[in-house]
Amino acid sequence: MSVAPANPVALSSWFARELPEMAVTWQAATPPDPRLLIVNEQLAADLGLDPRWLASPAGVGFLVGTAVPEDAAPVAQAYAGHQFGGFVPRLGDGRALLLGELVDTEGRVRDVALKGSGRTPFARGGDGLAAVGPMLREYLISEAMHALGVPTTRSLAVVATGSPVHRETPLPGALLTRVASSHLRVGSFQYAAASGDLALLRRVADHAIARHAPAAAESAKPYLALFEATIATQAALIAQWMLVGFIHGVMNTDNMTISGETIDYGPCAFMDGYHRSTVFSSIDVAGRYAYGNQPGVAMWNLARFAETLLPLFADDTERAIEIATGALDGFSGRYEAAWTAGMRAKLGLADADDAAVTPLIDDLLTQLTQSGVDFTSFFRALASAARGDREPVRGLFLDLPAFDGWLTRWLAMGPDDDAMDRANPIYIPRNHLVEQALTAATDGDLDPFTRLLAVVTDPYVERPGLEHYAQPAPDSFGPYQTFCGT
Repeated sequence: MSVAPANPVALSSWFARELPEMAVTWQAATPPDPRLLIVNEQLAADLGLDPRWLASPAGVGFLVGTAVPEDAAPVAQAYAGHQFGGFVPRLGDGRALLLGELVDTEGRVRDVALKGSGRTPFARGGDGLAAVGPMLREYLISEAMHALGVPTTRSLAVVATGSPVHRETPLPGALLTRVASSHLRVGSFQYAAASGDLALLRRVADHAIARHAPAAAESAKPYLALFEATIATQAALIAQWMLVGFIHGVMNTDNMTISGETIDYGPCAFMDGYHRSTVFSSIDVAGRYAYGNQPGVAMWNLARFAETLLPLFADDTERAIEIATGALDGFSGRYEAAWTAGMRAKLGLADADDAAVTPLIDDLLTQLTQSGVDFTSFFRALASAARGDREPVRGLFLDLPAFDGWLTRWLAMGPDDDAMDRANPIYIPRNHLVEQALTAATDGDLDPFTRLLAVVTDPYVERPGLEHYAQPAPDSFGPYQTFCGT
């Protein structure tokens, strides 16, 4: 019989030590009957943690925050944020805790944090808890995003608490153990800036540079270099969202990380039929965070980030604004370059001439919209056309003469079908399958969830018997809405 090792976790308190004004020391609530639902064994190994230990009572205690190392100092982080355009000066971790930082097997510093671990001073009337469904949802979609190559926070484990969570109806409670390059957000800078403490703002910026842009420390203008690095990572991230049809759903400034990782998988979803106006979030009634608006919203959020950094750019406000504007103007070009390169890859035209590719992409998106074509499966069907079987992809379009004209132009450019298969997933977390799996898990049956997880974390390899995982939602699924899960 194998014996689980002693507590192997060594946590530091870098954030709490350097930025105590933005960290409230706090203790996770004690779950009455914690039970491990799922643990990410590969991620655990990458973090230098033994999955056997994590499954032990001591390990589960660590995962729920009640048995952390003696020298650890769990904290609720303070941050502000623009929520749907309106500024809230004090948000913070209302139901989350940063347990601390550890160094993974590749020497990278990673945050280990909890979500759903109980009320904190930032809870604003909430209970600080979470239900099984939303926590498994974040686990599933964050790991699917990782498999798709999209920068993301990761999910280490979900633990059932043994206590109900009261929403519209009582639901089984759970919490998530999340891993991130850090939890610094645009909202972190907004909180520091709103305090009026320039020294604090500078320390937050220095902390961000050390964590995410160490080269900026060698720059003659380190804070501008930090801003430019954040612009670059966010432009690349949003392009990747768009290329896989991902809709975040709540792109508030407190949900934009300085690291360029996707964070907060509450009302997110993947698009089936292509349309720029697609919205799934139940609270986004005006479509602020619709699929097609995501690049513009990212730029708007970065403008809010720039506002916090103005005192660090220059003493003269007008000069600081000029510096910020000049840097921010680079976002559109970076985004377009990343998006176009991604679309080239999806179309198998990496080496084609720009003058020919750009109108081809524009025409394709128009036709996808007109016919409501499933965004994900289209590109795999298109690869079949490159191999000589045109009928599957032709059958997706209403205006067949128009598509045939487009197809002829595309084929004449010599697309690389193998490269297309490497760029285009077969399997994504289809909304109807996610809901089915979470409903079953809420009722105590994890099998549909684990099967779906296995499929979407290996998204590029076609496997016999999994055809229904690649199909869009049936008409009977109806209009789909997602919720924040709070």
